[in-house]
Order: sequence, then structure tokens, then C-alpha cells
Amino acid sequence: MPLTSATIAPLRFSTAGLLAPARARAVRELRERGLLPIEPLRGYTVQARLAKWFLPGASVLTGALGGVRQDGGPHARDASDDLFFGVNLAGGSVATQGGREVTLRGGDAILLSEAAGPFTLTRPTGVRFVGVRVPRRAVAPLIAGADSTSMRLIERGTGTVTLMTRYLDAVLDSEVLASTEVCRAVVAHLHDLIALSAGATRDGAAMARAGGARAARLWAIKADIAANLVDEMLTVATVAARQGVTPRYVHKLFEDEGVTYTQFILQHRLDRAFRMLRDPRCAVRRISEIAYDVGFSDLSYFNRAFRRRYDATPSEIRGTCQGGRAAKRAPAPGNG
Repeated sequence: MPLTSATIAPLRFSTAGLLAPARARAVRELRERGLLPIEPLRGYTVQARLAKWFLPGASVLTGALGGVRQDGGPHARDASDDLFFGVNLAGGSVATQGGREVTLRGGDAILLSEAAGPFTLTRPTGVRFVGVRVPRRAVAPLIAGADSTSMRLIERGTGTVTLMTRYLDAVLDSEVLASTEVCRAVVAHLHDLIALSAGATRDGAAMARAGGARAARLWAIKADIAANLVDEMLTVATVAARQGVTPRYVHKLFEDEGVTYTQFILQHRLDRAFRMLRDPRCAVRRISEIAYDVGFSDLSYFNRAFRRRYDATPSEIRGTCQGGRAAKRAPAPGNG
């Protein structure tokens, strides 16, 4: 079977390696089992690569689909009083509900209410997307005019939609979603981001910006830093520009967590160097190479900072055996 599951990891499904008739059968089986209401489109090649996360208060579907139609609404098998928020990351889709038809381009998003009647998302050709299903009662009170709108298009370029997709990229990881408390926090952030994207009320926007939007922005900034640690010129201005915020705002986010931007980068560079020094695959590499690889340009400064953090030199850490005294005293890595 192409479908697998794990305790924390999502359900995964892929048509890769299947012949055309088998792909259609596999997709129909998903529908029959109540896992995903999609139907093959006649005359098109079915393609699917999906991961579905089940969180307390939200489900998240990510991946790629083509040659299929996705159904929802009160007559669907898994119908409930939910809101569906979908983002076309790349490719085109057509959404229909209540006699209306909307074309989604790459970067567009759409909000659909199952209570407003049946809806379909048709994807004849390949589309990369993310879809989030949330309880209506949790999000609708935050959205202006939610009760009167059956289908709402959010055009590409909306900042909070981009922020939400970046946030999902960062948090949809089994190591991150390792506790119920973290999962509930992530879901609360998603509720806020959906409301902001769809047009929050004045009070809803104030609450969402202080909650989900702030948390998502911090996650995105931390992910940006982690991906660019090797850059010696990883300045706050550079990161702020990539994230579309001001350097002052970046500083404020870190200060609210009790750490400065500079301290956060230093800690993560040292943590990465520590892991590399303990990794047998890096045993043949010189310590200076490891220091440069994690973003240090001054070897003396690296050695001093490393000793302050671990109460041991890089050479001593490398010389200890796995699970020994030095490993026990290493501080826990940050959550970025």
C-alpha cells in the first residue's frame, strides 16, 4: 500500500511508481476509506504526493495533486462544520461553490465554508498546495463577514498567506510536533493566520497579530537564520529584508524571548559546531574547517566562545566518547 502512518508523522500517500489504472484505483481507495475526498478526472493523468497531519483543532494537507477533483461541503463523506483554507503554491486550480467559480493561480488562497454548501477544487494539471481544515467556531468569530461569505479568494501577494506557508514549512516536523502542548500552540497560530489572511475583524486582527502572526514570524526568522548560519555577514538587516520586516522588529522579537539577535546566532553556531565535533562523519575534518563552516571567521574567537558555552575546548569535546561527560553538560539546542 502506498499509504503509511506513524505516531507523530503524517499519513503519506504517493502515486509514484504506479501505472495509470493503479493510480486511479489508489486515489479512489483514499476516498472510500474516508481519508481524502478526491476523484480522478477522466482524460487526465492522476498524480499525487501527499502528507496529511492530524492536529488537535486542525488538519493540514500538503503536497502535489494533478488530474483530480477534491470535494467538500455538507454532502461530503467527511462533512463537518469546518472552514477550509487552501493555498496554491504553484500551478492553477478552479474552485466552485454555490454557483460561483473562481480560478486560483500560483500564490492565491481561498477560504471555503462547508456549511455554505458543496464545493469542489478541480486540479487538471499538477498543483503544489497546502490546505488547512479548522473548526468554524474557532476561526469564524475572528473573520469579518464570515457568516455571509460562501467562498473568499485571497489573491497572491498577501503577506500573511506567505507567512503561514513559511510557518508550516518550519513546524511540520515530527521533532517539532513532539508534544500535545506544542501541537495546540501551532493550531492556535494557524487559526490566527487564517483569520488575518481572510480579513480579520478589528479585535480579531489585534489578537491574531499578538499571537499567531508574531509566533509565525519568529519561527520564519529562526528558520532563515538556521539555513544561513554559514554566512559570516548574517546581519539583522539582511534577515529583516528577506522577511519583509524592520531590523527593529527582529530585535524586539528576540528580546521578548530574553535573548539578543547576536546571542541567538552565536548559540546556534556553537551548537552546530558541537554536533559536528561529536559526529563520527566529521572526525577527519580539522576543527578550523568546522568553525568556518558554521560561520566563524575568527578561530580564536570561536575557541573562546566555545569554551565559555561548554566549559571545554573543541579538542576536548572531540576527544570524548559519545554519551560521556561533555555530552551531558552540553546545553539543549535552541528551538530555531
